[in-house]
Amino acid sequence: MVFLVFAHPYPDRSRANRHLLDAVSDLEGVEVRSLYDEYPTFDIDVPREQAALTRADAVVWQHPIYWYSTPSLLKHWFDKVLLRGWAYGEGGTALRGKRCLWVATTGGDEDAYRPEGMHNRPFEAYTPVVEQTAVFCGMRWQEPLIIKGAHRVPEPALNEYAQNYRARVAALVKQGAAA
Repeated sequence: MVFLVFAHPYPDRSRANRHLLDAVSDLEGVEVRSLYDEYPTFDIDVPREQAALTRADAVVWQHPIYWYSTPSLLKHWFDKVLLRGWAYGEGGTALRGKRCLWVATTGGDEDAYRPEGMHNRPFEAYTPVVEQTAVFCGMRWQEPLIIKGAHRVPEPALNEYAQNYRARVAALVKQGAAA
């Protein structure tokens, strides 16, 4: 099973995230958890989330980039769910070896993520926190899928991203079934 953690506070405003989510939601073997739908008051059911992670062969974190990081509820989810002794540290092996795919969208386009661009750095300069979260928990980091300038991506390109995403998630399901 692939556990897809979707964290978008305003999914109705995100053509790209909705398109991506629609591309994989109907895949057999994918369990989607929309954090802002499930936990609008940020009161996370930790045992439920940990049970889903335990069942999963792979985890997907899908969200928009907010201030160079994850939306606040996903950060809170990391803090509450990925506990010492469970996800990391002594005895914390629950996620060890599981594959982790990061899928993110940005408002800034490719030009914004250059030394001379609006954000002064390449996008990769902002990825270590999310990647290290997975790696610290013993997960196997997969090549991320990042869509820059998501609100301006033409429909044909968005369809290509969605097909690529679907293929990658289907492959995660298949790899898990084969294990």
